[in-house]
Amino acid sequence: MARSRVVLGDLRVQVLKRSGGGLSYAIVWPDCSVDEEADSYLRPFDGSGSQKTYAYSLVDHLRWRIREGLTTETIGILDLKRYMGAVGAQVQMPYGQPWRVPPQRPYGASALQVAAAALKGFYLDACARSGVNDELRDALLGTRLPTKVDKSRAFLGHVKKSTPANPLAPSRSPRRRHPKMLPDGAKPELLGAVNTARDEMVVRWLSDTSLRIGGLTGLHLVDLHLRENAGCGECQSPHLHVCHRWGNPNRAAAKIKPDWKMVDGVITGGEIYRVSPAMISSYFRYMTTEYAKYATGHGMLLIQLAGENVGEPWTADAARGMLRRAGRRAELPGRITPKAFRHQITNDVLDVSGGNSMVAKVVGNWASAQMVDEVYGHPDLHSPEFTAALQQVWGDEGHE
Repeated sequence: MARSRVVLGDLRVQVLKRSGGGLSYAIVWPDCSVDEEADSYLRPFDGSGSQKTYAYSLVDHLRWRIREGLTTETIGILDLKRYMGAVGAQVQMPYGQPWRVPPQRPYGASALQVAAAALKGFYLDACARSGVNDELRDALLGTRLPTKVDKSRAFLGHVKKSTPANPLAPSRSPRRRHPKMLPDGAKPELLGAVNTARDEMVVRWLSDTSLRIGGLTGLHLVDLHLRENAGCGECQSPHLHVCHRWGNPNRAAAKIKPDWKMVDGVITGGEIYRVSPAMISSYFRYMTTEYAKYATGHGMLLIQLAGENVGEPWTADAARGMLRRAGRRAELPGRITPKAFRHQITNDVLDVSGGNSMVAKVVGNWASAQMVDEVYGHPDLHSPEFTAALQQVWGDEGHE
């Protein structure tokens, strides 16, 4: 069933360009007036990627709320659960018509978690500021017993008696122990299928590091220290610094935001990644051919090589599209995504380091060694160590 724009009121997310080059996000009505409740909730996230995520999640809910004839004063916890069911969550109650209809798809597990967090934060803020709907506030402010993970993450976790709960959040499925890796032989096949030196460099840099695509497309030339004993003094080997910048013209941004600064033209801080000789070779091949021909002086590493914006910074979406098309030309199974490279190198480092999760954590700049061990630390069922362990446990029973 198609939605009516008149019923929905044409609420939309408005992207605002800031004087410093960054972007902010607000929810506006058809007359371009800002929704004050949403703006009050979104404003503290200004300058972060969370603001964009929460804005698009929240505008979907506000459109649904208009269809249902609800407001902040009248909506209840059961209404919010109905909404979660309408967008894809499993709820033990009737929720009415599905809200996301083809060609849209129901929210996945990650999107449902985001929606639950956005709804809880929005209504706690809106109800507190307006002094209304105390019943909903009380329902959203529930707590639960802390898990072992909660205690390990908290300072003085051993004395932790409760932790905030979100009644809208679906139960988390177990962490997938086998993240999606690259197909066998993907790297040489992709290198043979790409069309430009830039694309070859992207494949090599994703293959030889655990760079995220936002960090790669957000690199500036000053972030690259591709020689021994660079002036930053933070790594003796060739390396690069991934620095979160709010105002990149291609909107690329690093996911992790450690502090960084430039002193006398030298970058220090940020996320540091070691660089392989093959990465350096592909960099110079790209710089001396395509970059030298098309670059426009903006200082970013990856540029567009065709179209009306040739020479301008290349976007993360364009890089994803390039990998997808190269995978099709190489006739590789499945969809080639940047994240698969990150999973692959983490798994490979864990294998060659004898299962040392701390080494894999540092190589991949992961949050913790425990997470690496949970996700990637599965045994090879055909390894000699695994076979020897089983034979030792079985003893001679298998021969009787």
